[in-house]
Amino acid sequence: MNSIEYIKKAKNGEIDIVENTKKTLEEIKKIDQEYNYFINIDEKYSLNQAEKISKSKKKGKLHGLPISIKDCICVKDLESKAGSKILEGYKPVYDATVIQKIKDEGGIIIGKTQQDVFGFGSFNTNVGKGYKIPKNPFDKERTTGGSSGGGSGITKKIEMPHIAVTESTGGSIAAPASYCGVIGLCPTYGRVSRYGLMTYSNSMDKIGVTSKDIEEIALMTSVISGYDSKDSTSKKIETPNYTKKKHDKFKLALVKESINEGIEESVSKNLLNLIEKFKYDYVSMPLNFKYSIQVYYLCTMSEVSTNLSMLCGMRYGMHDKLDGNFNEYFLKVRSENFVKEAKRRIIIGTFARMSGFRDAYYLKALKVRTKIIEEYKKIFNKYDLIITPSMPNIAPKFS
Repeated sequence: MNSIEYIKKAKNGEIDIVENTKKTLEEIKKIDQEYNYFINIDEKYSLNQAEKISKSKKKGKLHGLPISIKDCICVKDLESKAGSKILEGYKPVYDATVIQKIKDEGGIIIGKTQQDVFGFGSFNTNVGKGYKIPKNPFDKERTTGGSSGGGSGITKKIEMPHIAVTESTGGSIAAPASYCGVIGLCPTYGRVSRYGLMTYSNSMDKIGVTSKDIEEIALMTSVISGYDSKDSTSKKIETPNYTKKKHDKFKLALVKESINEGIEESVSKNLLNLIEKFKYDYVSMPLNFKYSIQVYYLCTMSEVSTNLSMLCGMRYGMHDKLDGNFNEYFLKVRSENFVKEAKRRIIIGTFARMSGFRDAYYLKALKVRTKIIEEYKKIFNKYDLIITPSMPNIAPKFS
């Protein structure tokens, strides 16, 4: 039974929402002991939601459906720390806009899923100090992919109806979805409100959906999309009903660079076999494949180096005894609680924005990004879909 069928039965009174929530919690706890997909499971919080929804006369689009949430999305009164040690114990005093929309439609939050700390990684091995690395649902010796590894892993492994709300800055939905064998949708920037998302890169962060079923993706995307006055980057555009089929013919473009050198042969062969029944044209995206990685790192590190400055042991997260001057205090708190990757990105991002290097690195990266966007627009003027493998390889082993 998928989530669509479950919601229909729950609305008709054929399913006890509270009992279903209990069964779901039992299953995810059992899975989590072996695979480490959750960073926080609060049974009392989830069951309180289930009780409230089961007694409510309103039956929303997600009525009684269990939903997992990536740890970087704020949920009121539920510990949310973006997978980090420095934010341990932080419970937001408000819900992110997407969380409020999910609650309004009757969704039940069952826990916060594991991720690379602050989203810094593609394999979900870069977890916060003291946290466990999630394991691939097919092979425990392999990575789930990241940074939304927990969401993709539990989506594949769970048998109870469930949808995961995830997030992507530069492939953090696509990578784990590919490695775990599920479907991931990263919506266009501005389609879904970022209000309440713990920011990694302001100009690239996007909240999305991970599921086993494309209908479930469409349903959740319809729920969380739409303009939000609380987010200045939210777009004032109409939100389609993604659950209604509108098109059955598309012009397809396969990027030739995506199946050439650097791609595992099995991956490119599998992709070509999947699309052989469709008509498609080959296109080239030289700028994207030559410069996108460099542009991504320069832009995101420059932004995150300023975004993480708020985590200094004063207002949010970890605190320490106030000894010495402010700089000594900040140094102690941040040195002890930031992982190496966070420190590395802060240093590189700060360097790229320094007055003597800003033009050569950060501003140049912004200009090249604009050129890459233009390359995409040129292809989308002619085609509806651009096809590439999600990842160039199968999930690598931890070794």
